[in-house]
Amino acid sequence: MRNAIILAAGTSSRFVPLSEECPKGLLEVKGEILIERQIRMLKDAGVDDVTLVVGFKEDMFSYLKPKYGVDLVYNEDYSRYNNTSSIMRVLDRMQDTYICCSDIYYSRNVFEESPRRSYYSACHHEGDTGEYCIGFNSEGVITDVTVGGRDSWYMIGHAFFSSEFSRKFKDILRADYEDEAARRLYWEDVYIRHIGELPSMEIKKWSEGVIEEFDTLDELRNFDKSYIDDTRSSVIKEISRQLGCGEADLHSFSKICEAGMDRFTFLMRNDKYIYDFKSRLSSRL
Repeated sequence: MRNAIILAAGTSSRFVPLSEECPKGLLEVKGEILIERQIRMLKDAGVDDVTLVVGFKEDMFSYLKPKYGVDLVYNEDYSRYNNTSSIMRVLDRMQDTYICCSDIYYSRNVFEESPRRSYYSACHHEGDTGEYCIGFNSEGVITDVTVGGRDSWYMIGHAFFSSEFSRKFKDILRADYEDEAARRLYWEDVYIRHIGELPSMEIKKWSEGVIEEFDTLDELRNFDKSYIDDTRSSVIKEISRQLGCGEADLHSFSKICEAGMDRFTFLMRNDKYIYDFKSRLSSRL
């Protein structure tokens, strides 16, 4: 019996300032909440056992339990460690399991087929990319994964763990997690480290447009044009009032990743500004 684990604990700092107000998985995209669309697809495909691992603004996810009958597991380490800490919270639930991300948009239901083997979803990128690029043999079995590549198939979206794969991966992750450095990794990094010890995983190729991921507001705007003039962000609306411009004039938001810094930069047309969450003021740089 297939089940699903949806990882929804992270802060999505690259999606500032929207991510400071709402978890990325709870954003509305083309009229639907991202995580709700994914849950409905899983349920429609017969995957009724769905667990969400939450952390950042966890209370905002609570309505999903009565609405869809999902379980919520809290990861108190979401701000200290990476998604290995979320996987550690649900090891007991891993069997024939989809491992999903809450902020992915699927144009069609990708969960309808019952997989026979473990796989990781992939899309093709023409040109240079900094994504996790997949090497595979003639049978479609993943042989290696590198960070960055050119004209490559890259990891995106969900993976499927067979029961055999889950058993071995759980043992490996438990052992690795004793190391503080491993706690700061993505689970994919653990997979890459131990690819030769794990049961084989196939590449699952999807055509362009089936799986969409948005790392920044600008990327989301390219996909859902309604965000150009209405970002659904009270912070951006406030900045628009301060600068006397439209929301469409504000772009290229980037969080300042320094200790104690609760600020981000952005462009107003071609001029660079900085916004401070504490003072709630924008200043030109």
